[in-house]
Amino acid sequence: MDLTWLRLAELLVLGAFAGGAGSMLGIGGGLITTPVLTLVLGVPIHQAIATSLCCVIATSSGAAARYVEQRLSDIRLGMTLELTTTIGAIGGSVVAGLLSREALAILFAGLLTYAGSSMLRRAFRPEKPTGDGPQTYTVKRLPVGMVGSAGAGMISGMLGVGGGVVKVPLMYLMMGIPFKVATATSNFTIGVTAAASAFIYYARGDMRPVITAPTAVGVFLGASLGAHLMRHTPSRWLIVAFSVIVFYFAVIMVWKASHGGFPR
Repeated sequence: MDLTWLRLAELLVLGAFAGGAGSMLGIGGGLITTPVLTLVLGVPIHQAIATSLCCVIATSSGAAARYVEQRLSDIRLGMTLELTTTIGAIGGSVVAGLLSREALAILFAGLLTYAGSSMLRRAFRPEKPTGDGPQTYTVKRLPVGMVGSAGAGMISGMLGVGGGVVKVPLMYLMMGIPFKVATATSNFTIGVTAAASAFIYYARGDMRPVITAPTAVGVFLGASLGAHLMRHTPSRWLIVAFSVIVFYFAVIMVWKASHGGFPR
């Protein structure tokens, strides 16, 4: 893919949108970056996943510092879960190299559907109001959380999404972590997970700097802005819009996989 000025602008805008949404929802932005690169810009899916992993690192870098400063991230819990997540991420990266583009697309479509459904349920579930500062809570079911985090790492390595799409619901629904703390903690850890996977893709030659660099710059800027807005902006409208987008991409990716429409 040649890098024209128009394409550079497209990658920057894509990165900024993905980084902003990813940092506000704790999912890294890979759910947006990978399908747009593949379906809209015609990037082969293995290269799109490699780019997405680097962008997840940028999202974490742009948002994590601010969330730590705001005392929203649970650093101790995040590092504990990251032990199994990183192992899963390396394994997922190796497995991804053995799968076809169509198989990866079907897996990604399933993940998109799950993410959209989870976000919609969360958007319309009544919750007790919580403050923006430190909150009191007790971590529950830590062994379950560590096993689930290994699965999140596998998904990250195979699909380039950072694992936050699994870890945020896992912490929030299963471990009793407040939603904003789960989001902030996910942003703190997803960069480490993605880095473990990105090295495998780089070693295989799937990383294309001409695509990755401008997208990552946009992601970093968007993530920094998203982290600033997260405490002050109601997220329900963003969650609903995000769910509609991921459902659309899930349908398109299944259709393309069944018709052999992915670039080689």
